Amino acid sequence: MSKNIEVSISCNECVRRSTPDCSDCLVSFVLGSTPDELVMTSDEAKIIEIFTSEGMIPSLKYRQRIESKP
Repeated sequence: MSKNIEVSISCNECVRRSTPDCSDCLVSFVLGSTPDELVMTSDEAKIIEIFTSEGMIPSLKYRQRIESKP
C-alpha cells in the first residue's frame, strides 16, 4: 500500500509572486488570478506533471524565497 503524500505550494514564499511569471504559473492556472496556496496529493502531482510535459497546462514557476540572515 503506497502513502498518499501531500504537496503544498505557497505563493507567499515565491520570489515570482506578482510578476509576469506568476500569471503564467500552474498555481495561477488552477486557483485563478489571486493565488495563495495549492495543495495536492502526490498522485495528483504526477498527473499534473504529465499535463505540463505535454504542454496542456502551464508549468510550475515557483521558486522559494531565500531569506538572508543579518
